[in-house]
Amino acid sequence: MSQVKLILRESVPSLGEAGEIISVKPGFARNYLIPQGMAIIATEAKIKEVAHHKRVVEEKLAKELKDLQAVQKKVEALDLVIKRKVGEEGKLFGSVTSAQLAELLAENGFEIDRRRIELAEPIKTAGEHAFGVKLHRDLTAQVKVTVSAEE
Repeated sequence: MSQVKLILRESVPSLGEAGEIISVKPGFARNYLIPQGMAIIATEAKIKEVAHHKRVVEEKLAKELKDLQAVQKKVEALDLVIKRKVGEEGKLFGSVTSAQLAELLAENGFEIDRRRIELAEPIKTAGEHAFGVKLHRDLTAQVKVTVSAEE
């Protein structure tokens, strides 16, 4: 049985990730992968093109990650304070949610989507709390916020 070499255009479960060069049976390539647009035939020119594209993407990601590391340091250096009504034993009336934390970060000059804030559960007590801000798939900033009583 001969095999056909293909370059995956998108990730296919149990087969490979986008950009990988794979070998499959001719029927699978001809009847499924190529018509669905999931793969293209691996010629020398296409292999060089994919390699060049991978290098460009890696360089772009490295630069982006370096910029985000600078942002991470700035975000972690913030001293956030939020005032809420506090009842007995330091419990809040209501809670502090990720949306409110995103607004607080925006007031300090960091536009971060609330879905990127990693908060296990809403903050319901006064005091100092920590939460994560996912800046990149590999980079999370740990931020501290102090919840104090409104006067």
